[in-house]
Amino acid sequence: MNYTHLTQNERYQIYVLLKAGHTQREIAQLLDRHPSTISRELARNSGLRGYRPRQAQRLSEARAANSRNAPRILPEVWEEAQRRLALQHSPEQIAAHLPISHEAIYQRAYTDKRAGGTLWRHLRCQKQRRKRYASGRSLRGQIPGRRPIALRPQAVESRSLVGHWEGDTLIGAG
Repeated sequence: MNYTHLTQNERYQIYVLLKAGHTQREIAQLLDRHPSTISRELARNSGLRGYRPRQAQRLSEARAANSRNAPRILPEVWEEAQRRLALQHSPEQIAAHLPISHEAIYQRAYTDKRAGGTLWRHLRCQKQRRKRYASGRSLRGQIPGRRPIALRPQAVESRSLVGHWEGDTLIGAG
């Protein structure tokens, strides 16, 4: 997505332009925004006394704080989790004492590893890097080191015996 949120200055400009009698489409052109952006802004943030930019900014910040992408782990909680990891506590033990899930600790530790950090070294068990599903070609049903039938020796074609010693000496399930 290539968009930016409305800033507080843009909200004040919307307020001034509305008071000056401009339409939503004109405001959108002046701010170089899509008309639906202005329409949604007015619908979301208008109260009983109309559109007020300071109230609109507060409502927007409140929605952002409760969004799915907002950081939910307080910095002091994460610092305590890091301290306990350094003491070789497991993420499960840390999660039992702090308001943080063990999975969040693992995710942050491996994110830190990708960024070049050393937090992951304090984990008791390091997870192996998982291969993505179907990232390469499938190896099922392939015999390693198999020779193609075209490379069989000529003596096999002129054999007069019944049976085949390689095939007959294979040990199978039956």
